[in-house]
Amino acid sequence: MQDKPVALVTGANQGIGLQIAKNLVAHGFTVLVGSRNLERGEAAAKEIGPDARALQLDVTDQVSIAAAAERVRRELGRLDVLVNNAAISNTNKQPGQSVEEYAKTTRPSNVSLDEMRAVWDTNVFGVLAVYQAMLPLLRQAPAARIVNVSSGVGSLTTNSDPAFAYRAIFGPVYPASKTALNALTVAMAIELQSEGIKVNAVSPGFTKTNLNGYAGTETVEEGAREAVRVALLGPDSPTGTFTRWENKTIQW
Repeated sequence: MQDKPVALVTGANQGIGLQIAKNLVAHGFTVLVGSRNLERGEAAAKEIGPDARALQLDVTDQVSIAAAAERVRRELGRLDVLVNNAAISNTNKQPGQSVEEYAKTTRPSNVSLDEMRAVWDTNVFGVLAVYQAMLPLLRQAPAARIVNVSSGVGSLTTNSDPAFAYRAIFGPVYPASKTALNALTVAMAIELQSEGIKVNAVSPGFTKTNLNGYAGTETVEEGAREAVRVALLGPDSPTGTFTRWENKTIQW
């Protein structure tokens, strides 16, 4: 077991996940760069530096998840921070189709169940599967924590406000998957509270990434800030929170 704290960031070969990994290495972590494609993960780890290691991890593949957990156990012995960042927004949005146009095809009345299942498989079930596999390793750390990268579009309170500008795009696919992730965050926090393992959700904001076709308004550096801030909090920090930069609470 090594002295440096160990962090795993899923979906870390690009976008916000890559920036989170870079920032955690800068704060003294050994970071496991989770990536479905190992070559892309290796390229990202090389870009980050010697304290980053590529880890083949497909959050929708139980065999991949189990192999990743076994490798972490064998090589590092524990996990101090788990950042559940891997996510997809859709599988069949058409080229050139706006978010608003896509949203019209994913109303509760007409949404493709296959589309919903595919997104939830990554954004919800994938997070839970990784949580279950990595929990024994988190329990080996003195003050472990989990950061779930959610989204403000998943807030039921916000979407219940008729004045919310993006209320019209709330639907069963990506937005509701983040609502479900928020529910998982609360459930995990309740389960682990007695063990001192903190579980928190963060929103990166509308960040310019592949997830939204680079239509976002914030940089990946800005998008990574809150996840990193929460990942670095001490053992006396709160659990079961949902925040955006800088520690601004989002209503569930």
